[in-house]
Amino acid sequence: MTRYRYYVASSLDGFIADRDGSLDWLLAFGMDEFAAGYRAFIAEVGAIVMGRSTYDFVHGEGPAAWDYVVPAWVLTNRVAEGVPGRDIRFRAASPAELRDELEAAAGGRDVWLVGGGGLVAEFAAAGMLDELIVSVMPVVLGAGAPLLPLATNRSLELTGTTTFPSGAVELRYRIAATGSAPAGRPDADAVRGDE
Repeated sequence: MTRYRYYVASSLDGFIADRDGSLDWLLAFGMDEFAAGYRAFIAEVGAIVMGRSTYDFVHGEGPAAWDYVVPAWVLTNRVAEGVPGRDIRFRAASPAELRDELEAAAGGRDVWLVGGGGLVAEFAAAGMLDELIVSVMPVVLGAGAPLLPLATNRSLELTGTTTFPSGAVELRYRIAATGSAPAGRPDADAVRGDE
């Protein structure tokens, strides 16, 4: 069964990017201590989904930064340049409209909701968020892009923790079911913080 998983790093005060949209605060920690967990996670992923701002950030780092080999959906109203040799689909669609397509592409594996937080909140509202895996970094940003700006309260069940030498703590939560998806859908790019 396909699971929808949000695997992300956050500041202690709940931001995934700083007020300038930068990840320099995160990159300062390095990736070595998180590499084994990332490899185990990505081995279970059959498709990825991200918003346009996240795509622009990764794509802007150059072709070598795009190390995803599974099909990717970029949810946006604007088409962008793809990455040669990679299956990247630019779509303006709701999570519910994409469910069958995503699950077919994932082939029974997981769908990684890469980000941003607004996109993941939209999937959660559609009942398509099963697990939150967040590495809480020992830094306070004060403002920035929120981890998960949900419109309603959501119960979480802690399923595991991992601590790291840097002081980061990975928290794994199962998302409680809430019922059916809302009838309306806000403008996708506005919710995701895209331009």
